[in-house]
Amino acid sequence: MRALSRIVIGAGVLLSAWVILVWQWQDPFTALYTTWSQHELASSLDREFASFRPAAGLRRLALAAQRDAIASEAARYRRDTHPGQAIGRIVIGRIGLDMVLVDGTDEASLQKGPGRDPRSYMPGQNRLVYIAGHRTTYLAPFSRINDIRVGDYIRLEMPYATFVYRMTTYRIVPATDMAVLRSPKHELLELQACHPRFSATHRYIVYAKLVSVAPRAG
Repeated sequence: MRALSRIVIGAGVLLSAWVILVWQWQDPFTALYTTWSQHELASSLDREFASFRPAAGLRRLALAAQRDAIASEAARYRRDTHPGQAIGRIVIGRIGLDMVLVDGTDEASLQKGPGRDPRSYMPGQNRLVYIAGHRTTYLAPFSRINDIRVGDYIRLEMPYATFVYRMTTYRIVPATDMAVLRSPKHELLELQACHPRFSATHRYIVYAKLVSVAPRAG
């Protein structure tokens, strides 16, 4: 009985330590998989950037024509991508996030990193760009999503252009609320994570508006 008690106590201590570790940081085992995946994705994204050939003279076009050209390239890029593919990079200084962005929000894709919901659009299409990410597992890219403040910048680096957004507000909605995927007639970035942590009953949504676009040089 004494030995059994020690085993139970030891197991309880280990479990408590594990809960504290995941709560304060993230699940280290799934983090290893995502770290490896991000390394592979980064190499793939580098090749994507290197192979991209922007339209000649794109930077010299009038703003309206430039916007249309970028939208056309974004639409083509959206058609050609597939789930789990590296499509860009997301950088949020406030929470120290700098990760490869993947296409798709299915389970396998989100295990690799934050992903763009295929029901939304690519940056530059002047519609909704919806990105989801884990909060406690698989490197927990959005673990601190609630720390993003109004006015903070969010940068999306795509092969055809770099887009900078600025956080405007946030909402907490039920997980069943699909209205968050309804696209407006203008560019809007939404970041989504489960809320509260260790629960999937609600979604924490960060909203950000586009403030600048820098097309790739021709």
